[in-house]
Amino acid sequence: MTNKQFNDLVSIVEGRQPAEVPVGFIIDCPWLPQWYGISLLDYFSSDELWFNANLKVCETFPEIMFLPGFWSEYGMCTEPSAFGAKCTFWKNEFPFAGKIIKQPEDIDTLAVPNPETDGLLPFMLNRLVKMQPQIQNAGHEIRFSVSRGPLNIASFLMGTTELLTSMLMEPERVLQLLRVITDFLKKWHILQKQALPTIDGIMMLDDIVGFISEDDFLTFGFPFIKEIYDSFPSKVRFFHNDADFRESVKHYPAMGVNLFNPGVQMSINDIKDLTNNKLTVLGSIPPRDVLAAATPAIVAREVKNQLESLNDKSRFILSCAGGMPPAVSTENIRALLGESAKFKM
Repeated sequence: MTNKQFNDLVSIVEGRQPAEVPVGFIIDCPWLPQWYGISLLDYFSSDELWFNANLKVCETFPEIMFLPGFWSEYGMCTEPSAFGAKCTFWKNEFPFAGKIIKQPEDIDTLAVPNPETDGLLPFMLNRLVKMQPQIQNAGHEIRFSVSRGPLNIASFLMGTTELLTSMLMEPERVLQLLRVITDFLKKWHILQKQALPTIDGIMMLDDIVGFISEDDFLTFGFPFIKEIYDSFPSKVRFFHNDADFRESVKHYPAMGVNLFNPGVQMSINDIKDLTNNKLTVLGSIPPRDVLAAATPAIVAREVKNQLESLNDKSRFILSCAGGMPPAVSTENIRALLGESAKFKM
């Protein structure tokens, strides 16, 4: 992300309205390696290919804010690996982290990992530190510390069904698990900030928030996620949840979030109404059925419909609902950009 892009992002989050329609996307391993023409395994294991892929997409679409920008990651294995999860990597399929909690009692012996030394985290951070001069020479900076959220990580450590069942049957143990994960994530975000002082944003992704009721969110989600966003002062506090966010979204501003990437479950107008327009919304073209699978003409039509439907164009960045899905073509991205360029904010 260039300095201008980050400054523009901060300006939008603070409520100032740009003249043109801003466009941004979350991009990572589900889309970028395939678009660039390399395998997932090459993307994960080669600093050079990882850097070249990220630079290529920035140079191809300079008008787009790619978030978080030069994301160093190992898919869903990144954080669970620090807890000792077995991580399975295929050449061209998404990696998978195995469960380490076989029964709720296993939570009692779970220790807080050290993000400086444990799992894949040292490799993730060292890649950014080592490649930072090249990233800066290309005109970009690392602006976000990044992690999955505590409920998302818990779902990998013990299984989604088991986590949701334990919330009902053994809530105290789940709170104990979330305490360990949250303490770990606070250390992890602070470590990223210390290693890369250009960071001035926190990005967290947690779709499990969309699987639970409002009451359960306030018990098992809100306090822990808020604590992580409070790890250090930051201008942008970015949250992704493209599962069903309708039970929880009204609480996101109080949780510390000021930039939100939702799913398709609610219109942008309704999100703005529910949150008193305190959230900047990054959305919400349907990702799979439109951006990935439709023709450029249909993509353009969906962009037109969305932009014309907005009651309030402040605190809005055009994107898809969720992260960039696999198989989105250059042509469809150009169709989105071309149609959005016809509109003024």
